[in-house]
Amino acid sequence: MKFLKYILIALYRIWFYILVTVPILVLFPILLISILKEKWYPFFFKLAKIWGTIILYGMGFTPKIKRETKYIKGKSYMFVANHTSMTDIMLMLYVVNNPFVFVGKKELAKIPVFGFFYKRTCILVDRDNPKSRMEVFKRAQQKLNSGLSVCIFPEGGVPDDYSVLLDTFKDGAFRLAIDHNIPIAPMSFHDNKKRFSYSFLSASPGKMRVKVHETLPTKILAMEDRRMLNHTTHKIIKDELSNPTV
Repeated sequence: MKFLKYILIALYRIWFYILVTVPILVLFPILLISILKEKWYPFFFKLAKIWGTIILYGMGFTPKIKRETKYIKGKSYMFVANHTSMTDIMLMLYVVNNPFVFVGKKELAKIPVFGFFYKRTCILVDRDNPKSRMEVFKRAQQKLNSGLSVCIFPEGGVPDDYSVLLDTFKDGAFRLAIDHNIPIAPMSFHDNKKRFSYSFLSASPGKMRVKVHETLPTKILAMEDRRMLNHTTHKIIKDELSNPTV
């Protein structure tokens, strides 16, 4: 019985990668055109939202979102959430309508087909390279200056145990938010690790609960306040994950 379960999970995970790849292949010419000019990025973002939605529902995932706030159209934000699964990318795209750019690990650029667009539209970071982290900061500043938002998973890694949140956040997202006077937009992802974790033998259809928290303004903050903003954001997400309200 266990062997059959593992076979089914393996097939289910293979289906995930099919869903990731096929829409990109079908839309490849349009996607390619949409990344030729930076001003066309919002159109690419709309296509990415469709792609993310196809994957979520194609896997049998049902997003359930509780919002404490609505994001203002045309306004830039720093979107942050806990990070436990590749599906965090798709769920973030599903939840947010304001065009944003992901800051993500460079390893994902190696994924066939997906990686082609990932490395051309996202800001890639090598977390073991201090020079890379500085370059990320500069590129994120450019995106924010052009009116886009940025999404960073501030843990800087993925919990490798049963937890869904690391003990600390990195400071980069909060430095950028204060530097550009944009609000932090925290979210709590409850079920992504259970639905589709980085562990190969963990996957199942079902609901994906999201709590969209009130945004945290930064206009009155100075750079020395980044740790306070960091800890406040971490506590908001941690408290929701510990005591779900969605």
